[in-house]
Amino acid sequence: MIKSYNRIKALLLLLLFIIPFGITFSQNGSDPLPSWNETKTKSNIIDFVKSVTDENSSLYVKPYDRIATFDNDGTLWCEVPTIQVAYTFMKVKEMLPTHPEWKDEKIFNALLDGDKEYIDHDIETGGKELMKVLYATNAGITLEDFQKQVSDFFNTAEHPKYKVPFTKVYYVPMLELINYLRANEFEVFICSGGGLDFMRVISNEVYGIPTQNVIGSFGKSKFEITDGSAEIMKLPDLILVNDKAGKPVGIDYFIGRKPIFSAGNVRSGGDIEMCEYCQSNTLPSIQLIVNHDDAIREFEYSEKGNESLNACAKYDWNVVSMKNDWKKIFEFE
Repeated sequence: MIKSYNRIKALLLLLLFIIPFGITFSQNGSDPLPSWNETKTKSNIIDFVKSVTDENSSLYVKPYDRIATFDNDGTLWCEVPTIQVAYTFMKVKEMLPTHPEWKDEKIFNALLDGDKEYIDHDIETGGKELMKVLYATNAGITLEDFQKQVSDFFNTAEHPKYKVPFTKVYYVPMLELINYLRANEFEVFICSGGGLDFMRVISNEVYGIPTQNVIGSFGKSKFEITDGSAEIMKLPDLILVNDKAGKPVGIDYFIGRKPIFSAGNVRSGGDIEMCEYCQSNTLPSIQLIVNHDDAIREFEYSEKGNESLNACAKYDWNVVSMKNDWKKIFEFE
C-alpha cells in the first residue's frame, strides 16, 4: 500500500513538473517563420528579435527604436521582370504616338525594343534613366489619376512566367518575417528604389504596410484647385532616387531614426548603404541580404562584382539563401 502511494505521489509530482513546461511550449513554441527552414539564418533572426524585445536582456531596445526597413524589388517580391519597368513599358507604348521625340532617347528605345542588357545596366547603376521615364510618362496628371492607372495595371497585368497577378509574386517567408516583427512591436517600412507613389498603391494590400511607411524615389509635385477640386499634380522632375547612397538619405528624410533591422537583396548592390547605415546604429542591429540562388523555383542571378555578398562577408551580415533557407517561396506553389 505504501509503495503504491509513493508511486502515485511520484507520478503526480512528475506531472506537476511537466505540465507547466508543456503549456509554456504550446503557448510560446509556435514557429513564427514556418516557411523558413531550420537554418542558422532563421536562428539568428529569431535570437535577435528575442534579445531586443526582452526587458531583462542587455540588448533590449525600446519599441520606439524598433525600426525595420525592407527593400521591395527582389527582397519582398519577384523583380524579374521589375514590375515597375513592366508598367512603364506599357505607358511608353501607350503614349508614344503623342511623343515622337521619345524615339531619339536611348532609354525609351531600350524599353520599346526590349533591350534587356541596357535596362539591366540602368537598374544595376541606380535606375535613374528609368525613373526619369516613369516621371515623364506621368507628368501633368493628378496623383489620383496616377494611382488609378497603377491600380488598373495591377488588376489586369500578370507575371509572364507564373501567370498570376503581379500582386501574388510576393515572397511568403518575407511576409512572415514582416508579421513577426510587427507582432514584436517593430515599425516596418519599405525602403525601395522604386517609385514612392507606385508602391503606395499596393503596399497595404500586399504587405499590410500603410502608405505612410513607404519610402521610395520621388519627384516634384504641386497643389492646385481645379474646378473646385483640390489636387496634387505630378511634375517630371526627380527629387530623390532612393537607391544606394540615396537610401540612408530617404530613411532620415522619412523616419528620422536609424533602423535596427534592414533587409535587401543581390542584383545591383543597391542595399549595401542601407545596411551599413543600419549597422552604424549604436543600438543592436541585424542585416539581411537575400541571395537569388534558386533557378528552379524562382530565378538565379547575382552581381558581376559580387558587391552585396562581399559586403556580407566583410560586415558579418546574414545571407538569406532562397534555395536553402526557404521551404516555399510563393503562396501559389
